[in-house]
Amino acid sequence: MKRSRDLLLLAETVVLPGFVGTTAPNWVRRRLADGLAGVVLFSRNVDTPAQLAELTARLRAEKADILIGIDEEAGEVTRLEARTGSSRPGNYALGVVDDEALTEQVAADVGHDLRAAGINIDFAPAADVNSNPDNPVIGLRAFGADPGLVARHTSAWIRGLQGAGVAACAKHFPGHGDTSVDSHHGIPRVTASAEKLAAVELAPFRAAIAEGVRSIMTGHLLVTAYDAELPATLSPRILTGLLRDELGFDGLIVTDGIEMTAVSGPYGLGGASALAVAAGADAICVGGENAGEDAVEHIRDAIADAVAEGRLAEDRLADAAARVRALASWHADAAQTEPASEIGLAAARRAVRITRNSPAAPAFPLGAAPHVVELAPETNLAIDKGMPWGAGEPLSKLLPGTTVTRLTAPETADGAPGRALRDAADRPLVVVVRDAHRHPWQLGFVEQVRAARPDLVIVEMGLPGRTDLGAVHIATHGSARVCGQAAAEVLTGTA
Repeated sequence: MKRSRDLLLLAETVVLPGFVGTTAPNWVRRRLADGLAGVVLFSRNVDTPAQLAELTARLRAEKADILIGIDEEAGEVTRLEARTGSSRPGNYALGVVDDEALTEQVAADVGHDLRAAGINIDFAPAADVNSNPDNPVIGLRAFGADPGLVARHTSAWIRGLQGAGVAACAKHFPGHGDTSVDSHHGIPRVTASAEKLAAVELAPFRAAIAEGVRSIMTGHLLVTAYDAELPATLSPRILTGLLRDELGFDGLIVTDGIEMTAVSGPYGLGGASALAVAAGADAICVGGENAGEDAVEHIRDAIADAVAEGRLAEDRLADAAARVRALASWHADAAQTEPASEIGLAAARRAVRITRNSPAAPAFPLGAAPHVVELAPETNLAIDKGMPWGAGEPLSKLLPGTTVTRLTAPETADGAPGRALRDAADRPLVVVVRDAHRHPWQLGFVEQVRAARPDLVIVEMGLPGRTDLGAVHIATHGSARVCGQAAAEVLTGTA
């Protein structure tokens, strides 16, 4: 099959690969000098701010106009602070506060750090309307369940980030909120009518486009009102017909990770990539579990083959490559003012909500150092495993003598509630949960403990689907490091 060098270079331009390590591998530097237009960074590439800035400077030395992207949503999905936990709450907490100026400040704070690190596109904000409380992958990443609120804060986040000189990327088009399947593992189905989609899911994306968002990321979703066969990432009806023609978006369309099962499962990495570009996508994001030169070559060759075989128009590929280059060469004037000091902690404090459910509710500050049990669910693949979270560690710093136990689902069996009660003895008992309403094992543990301790304090660090689980229920609306700090301050009366 004849594939000219020019065609191969054109195909490689639309691939945004990841790589392993905190320094730039030889293959990345070589390909940047030869045609690759950009890369995607993950937490595995980030150690310290100085190291990250050195890494991006080395990449830029190979190609001055390089697109360097990262997933930095703040809150639960952070790459800059995956080792320490985020110093800023995520979208849901900001939606609870509902102060657009605060959201803009937090996004500007993110943008300041990204620009200093040499990153010029952030795959954020999530513009999904989380209308399904059982959603396993969006949840706290959304600003909320009301489309108007989500639209307003999506716009504010874009203003803050792009005002700091970093391109924003609204995701996951046309809306991942009303789903119950994680697209990392399967194909979520969105069965709402076109009228409902227009009123709810599409509202934040219309706002993002009006705000001048530079990029939009596709969702690997089967949206039956528009296309009952192909997921949005691979659907011309959705990417070209809806996003380009109907909504009028003229910026970069980038795919969610092309290796995710929802699209790579049926079509393979190369097949899905070629279909995505043909549908209207401009950049193929790859590298979560398929980092390396082999993946780049495989995708490049598949796209070039699709052109050679007539399945992908060469002018469509050329248009995609031009959009990638255009964003790579975009330079915004950053705001000259420095971000507000500790804006993330200030936001987390404002997002805390306290519900007192019983006369047995303890007064704050707690009268003695408590025993804290943290119930740790399995998190989705967008959240880094091992990222610090919880209220126990910050509480132990504010109230010496605090003891902390962390339990996974299997560890809550075999007498764990009884052990927790013995460990607490006559001290206050605090149980920290995450999305307790979605996890029967968490609810079961809490019910057993509460039967013996009517003064139980619950700290919910996920979606507060239930606020009646303890004598006092403290909802942080996020599990970022600062959310744990804010909860600890409430418990110790230092808020």
